[in-house]
Amino acid sequence: MSDETGAATGADADAAGVERRVRVVLVDDHRMFRTGVQAEIGRTDVTGVEVVGEAADVDQAVTVITATRPEVVLLDVHLPGGGGVEVLRRCASLMSAHEDPVRFLALSVSDAAEDVIGVIRGGARGYVTKTITGTDLVDSIFRVQEGDAVFSPRLAGFVLDAFASTDAPPVDEDMDRLTQREREVLRLIARGYAYKEIAKQLYISVKTVESHVSAVLRKLQLSNRHELTRWATARRLV
Repeated sequence: MSDETGAATGADADAAGVERRVRVVLVDDHRMFRTGVQAEIGRTDVTGVEVVGEAADVDQAVTVITATRPEVVLLDVHLPGGGGVEVLRRCASLMSAHEDPVRFLALSVSDAAEDVIGVIRGGARGYVTKTITGTDLVDSIFRVQEGDAVFSPRLAGFVLDAFASTDAPPVDEDMDRLTQREREVLRLIARGYAYKEIAKQLYISVKTVESHVSAVLRKLQLSNRHELTRWATARRLV
């Protein structure tokens, strides 16, 4: 019975046109989200996608990607340890390999201009938001594997405008005052995380979190975390 079931599954996959295969690593700091993506796209016999590794922060991501050499990495933008841009920086040699390059597709809840531009400049081949359907995500993964650039429809026009211009894209001078770590703390504060939770997420002490928050408030000339949250929400950073 198991042989017949396996044969039927293979036949169904062939009938559905699932002949391609792609090895993928999932990088996201939320375990439940990774589990959901795995369940949605990880049925290799149906989708052609084989999830070969997962990671929750920058160091884990670099280790897993280097060890497994996937064809495509689904990369969240906001990660403990420096964010998706840091993963791209540390994996630059894998992206530029002449044979079997590792390609990156950003998969994020954020559609903020600085996030999109940052990861594309870092070497990602595309950027899709987490509202994407499983079917469209699988299609995007294969397109990136083949070397295409892929963007969520709402972001495509923005990206084209930003990179077609000879001028640098607009810079948020307030955000530019913040260090990368301060930006990470800012986003987590705006998402409602407590100081202890932020410390755990970023592998730093609560006292260090407090110092970063004080620095952010000072640089942005804000009085408290409620004003900070409103500021971040207005810029679509949450």
